[in-house]
Amino acid sequence: MVDSIYRTRSLGVAAEGLPDQYADGKAARVWQLYIGDTRSRTAEYKSWLVGLLRGQRCQTVLDVACGTGVDSIMLVEEGFTVTSVDASDKMLKYALKERWNRRKEEPFDNWVIEEANWLTLAQDLQKPGNGFDAVICLGNSFAHLPDFKGDQSAHKQALKNIASMVRPGGILVIDHRNYDYILETGCAPPGKNIYYKSDLTKNITTSVLLVNNKPSMVTLDYTVQVPPEGNDGSPELSQFRLSYYPHRLEPFTELLKNALQGQCEHSVLGDFKPYKPGQEYTPCYFIHVVKKTG
Repeated sequence: MVDSIYRTRSLGVAAEGLPDQYADGKAARVWQLYIGDTRSRTAEYKSWLVGLLRGQRCQTVLDVACGTGVDSIMLVEEGFTVTSVDASDKMLKYALKERWNRRKEEPFDNWVIEEANWLTLAQDLQKPGNGFDAVICLGNSFAHLPDFKGDQSAHKQALKNIASMVRPGGILVIDHRNYDYILETGCAPPGKNIYYKSDLTKNITTSVLLVNNKPSMVTLDYTVQVPPEGNDGSPELSQFRLSYYPHRLEPFTELLKNALQGQCEHSVLGDFKPYKPGQEYTPCYFIHVVKKTG
C-alpha cells in the first residue's frame, strides 16, 4: 500500500516477500564503499563488541544481518566461530568473495554464510544444538523490515525467530537509530557515525512518512561521491534511498522482552555508553543487550 503513494526504495529493487533494498546491485556496491572495510570500523565499536562477546564467554556468533560481511569478517579475524546470514544475495556476494579470497586461512574456510529470511529463519538455517552463544543484528539493520500489516506482526515474528537462535545463557545484541529524536525533530541527531569511518563526501536527507497520522516509515536519501571503477574516469555522485521502520525505544524494548517471553535480562546503551532517559547527551543509536535466562 505504501509503495502506491511513496517510493520507498531505489528503482530496480525487489518489492515482494522481504524487500531486498539492495537488489539492483548498485546500492550494494555504493554501500560497501560508504562503510569501508573492517579496518574502517571505529576502534570504539570494535573494542566494545569484542569485549562484550569475550566478557560473556561467547565463541559461536550468528550475524543475522551480515550484509557485505564487514562485522562478520572482523569477528572471524578476532577468533570467533561465525555464521552469517542475510536476505540480500547482492550484499552476500561481497562476503562470499572475501571468504573465497581468504579460504586458505582456517577461520575463513570454516566461516558459514547462508541466505536467510528473518520471517522463515528456522527453516532457512539449522540451529546448532541449543543455539548460538551470541546473535547480533547491528547497523540499524532490523529497521529495514517494514510493518506489512500495520500491526507489527512481522516485527514480532522476526524477533521471535531471531531470539530462538540464542542458547539459554546467551545474548542477543540488536540496535536501531534514535528514531525518537528523528520523529520529534524531523532530522537525525548530530554526531559522528559510531560504527564506521567513511572518507567519502556524503549527504543524508531524512524524511518521515505518516500513514493515518502515525509514523510508518523513515527514508534516508544518501548522496555519496563514488570513485571510478577503473583507472579512467572521474568520481561521480551516486544517490540511493533506503527505508526504515521508526522503532521507538520503549516499544521496541517491549517487543524484545515479549520475543523472549520475559525470560531475559535487558540493558540499553546509547552509542555504546550506558543510557538513562533524559540525559544531556543525545545518542545516534540505541543498542540493546539481552541475555536469555530461560
